[in-house]
Amino acid sequence: MGVYFSYYLTGFIMIPVFLFAVFCQMKVKSAFSKYSKIPNRRAMSGADAAYKLLMLNGITDVKIRQIPGTLTDYYDPRKKEICLSQDVFSSHSVAAIGIACHEAGHACQHALGYAPLKIRNAVIPITRIGSFLGIPLALIGMFIYSDPLIYAGLILYGAVAFFQLITLPVEFNASSRALKTIEQNGFLEGEEYAGAKKVLTAAALTYVAALASALATLLRLFLILNRGNRN
Repeated sequence: MGVYFSYYLTGFIMIPVFLFAVFCQMKVKSAFSKYSKIPNRRAMSGADAAYKLLMLNGITDVKIRQIPGTLTDYYDPRKKEICLSQDVFSSHSVAAIGIACHEAGHACQHALGYAPLKIRNAVIPITRIGSFLGIPLALIGMFIYSDPLIYAGLILYGAVAFFQLITLPVEFNASSRALKTIEQNGFLEGEEYAGAKKVLTAAALTYVAALASALATLLRLFLILNRGNRN
């Protein structure tokens, strides 16, 4: 009975985290919606901006392709591909320039062997397992009083929290590279640059929210485990 009570009681830990995550998502969508309607003065597309950033850094072996969806942009280090959503690839908006350059920033990290990116890529396999099995294993272990299952679950989900932690410097650094290139090479100027920065700053907050969620979930599991041990 104590474990069940703890499970629901500690659920309150997740409420502020959930609200923060919702706020971050709304902020990203709001910033993207606003600045995706503002064209840049140079009539540069997102794909153009990503290509120019790559060339400025001497990177010639990375492909840029269009993918469906909105805000689905990413860099694939295995295929060396910058995948830009349809709202970014051919768009001339301020938002498109910022997002495309951010993804190109990841390609630069990959080319330079940026340590946090290498670490993040290395833990992806265990992170996938941890996000799927970590919590179920820990809870099953608590219900059947199996310490090995409990600790296996905690370790697996701890990998998820670590992944979110190491993601922060990776994403912040990619945005920093993007904004530096945008400013120094005149991709955007004045209010245009400020708009791109707002889009990337809002996007960065979603990674902070993801880390907060992972840490709160891990704390919740520890509290449940501690109460179960006392009972």
